[in-house]
Amino acid sequence: MVKRLFEKGKKLFLSPQGSILSAAMIIMLMIIASRVLGLVRQRVLAHFFTASELSLFFAAFRLPDTVFEVLVFGTFSSAFIPVFTRLIKKDEKDAWRLASSVVNIGLLVFTILAIVVSFAAKDLYQIFAPGYSLLEREKIVFLTRILFLAQGFFVVSYVLTGVLESMKRFLIPALAPIFYNLGIILGACFLSEKMLLTGPAIGVFIGALSHFLIQLPLAVKLGFRFKPKIEIDEDVKKIGRLALPRVIEVSFTQLSKMTELYFASLIQTASYAYYTFGNTLQLLPVGLFGISIAKASLPTLSALAEKKEDFLRVLRKTLFEMTFLITPFAALLIVLRIPVVRLVYGTDIFTWESTVQTGMVVSAFSLGIIFQATSALLARGFYAIHDTKTPVIVSIVTILISIFLDWLFIRILGTPVWGLAMAFSIGSMFQSIVLYFLIMRRMAGAFVWGGLVPFGKHILSSSVAGLVMFFFLKFFDRSVWVKRLSFLGQIEITKNIPFQRFVLDTRYTVNLLILTVIVGVIGIIIYLEVSILLRTKEVNTFFSLAKKIFVKREVGHIPEREKESIIPPAGETNN
Repeated sequence: MVKRLFEKGKKLFLSPQGSILSAAMIIMLMIIASRVLGLVRQRVLAHFFTASELSLFFAAFRLPDTVFEVLVFGTFSSAFIPVFTRLIKKDEKDAWRLASSVVNIGLLVFTILAIVVSFAAKDLYQIFAPGYSLLEREKIVFLTRILFLAQGFFVVSYVLTGVLESMKRFLIPALAPIFYNLGIILGACFLSEKMLLTGPAIGVFIGALSHFLIQLPLAVKLGFRFKPKIEIDEDVKKIGRLALPRVIEVSFTQLSKMTELYFASLIQTASYAYYTFGNTLQLLPVGLFGISIAKASLPTLSALAEKKEDFLRVLRKTLFEMTFLITPFAALLIVLRIPVVRLVYGTDIFTWESTVQTGMVVSAFSLGIIFQATSALLARGFYAIHDTKTPVIVSIVTILISIFLDWLFIRILGTPVWGLAMAFSIGSMFQSIVLYFLIMRRMAGAFVWGGLVPFGKHILSSSVAGLVMFFFLKFFDRSVWVKRLSFLGQIEITKNIPFQRFVLDTRYTVNLLILTVIVGVIGIIIYLEVSILLRTKEVNTFFSLAKKIFVKREVGHIPEREKESIIPPAGETNN
């Protein structure tokens, strides 16, 4: 019995995932696990450190992340997988030689950049984070140098991720980010008391090492060998050519993130922590309903690239199913921002001011959740028709608009840190609309506004659900009645209502959790009911899928022609 279980476990970890369904399910499950553990990580950090202290910790990531993402995500990961995948089918020896050369080039370039940037970190942070004091910037620089050591492991680790995904092994690469998060959590829990912020920084180093070590054995088993030799052959040059558009895009993305740090530091020390916490929350629905669906759709869209009508039918169907799923969660985060922030980050040292500021950031981000998700799908629509240039150009224009809006909201209008999140959401809306317009013009020859009717129905349904959730949240929250915080407390007729009999004292975590769950469930029910009244097609698909999964316990047949590997863009499975 034990032996059989061991063999099944071994097969699960070592065998390739041969179908779209199995790969997509693993990706989705691991995204859920990684996102949830990411929230746990942030909660642990909020338990040990104040928002002002955590702003320094998060700011310390900016330079190492910039070097790493431009180099690895921009150069190797985006172009390495397709070249390696094609080569491994022709000549395994050349493929493994290519992998070794890429590792060596990556380490060499990263090491040089890391040393240069580490020495220049003090001056660079004076430019990009001028709002921090000299002492605070010195702490950031110290942490930055530790984090650079950790990123060195990621350079190798993400090449291994590309190798494993190219060979249809998705489980181990998908588990790696979980071990990374665990390293940070352990570092914070066991080292923070004596080492302060250095504790979680060492945790990042441990997590990065774990991210590398968990993938190494399987990569070696499949044939990877490290050789201290660099061969600049045609395959290496091809990776460089393919990576160039992505390098440019990622560079602009990192410029945008530096801009966010710049303006956040000018508001107050804690602002960057509020922004980071809010971003972590909004990434959960984006990852589940945006990235997962976008990845799963790419093979099908690629197969239909030459059939414009079928391509548009599948793209629009997938687009509206995505917005149907994600729209109510955007409304939920807007209405329940304070309860959610309290439940996730509500520690003894996470103040009410921190809760309110983070909640405002969550609301501002939530306005753009739908557009972030649809942009991920629409970009893959262009990839499917072999056009990588258009999404990159639109992305760069979007980033420049977002930077301008950052300046407008913070320096001209003087908004708190939620202005940065609002700028990001407006940029996401612009990106999504432009991509949709361009792909419709490319594939259909014209843009028809009437084709967006389903999206309008989703917005209307979620708006009604949001209003109902807002009413129930205020009605059953004791603090509203005691402190007369909302319109309910201002109505004369309500002043004599014995509210103690039916309200919940949300000062207690259990009561807050109960109220949040109840209001959330009510909101989802209202959303579905209004969708039915509006005759939204996607609601029928939702109920059919739910019936298959929970009643018939099946997820549908995968046609033989779709039994192919999913090779998602490197890095997205690990976010």
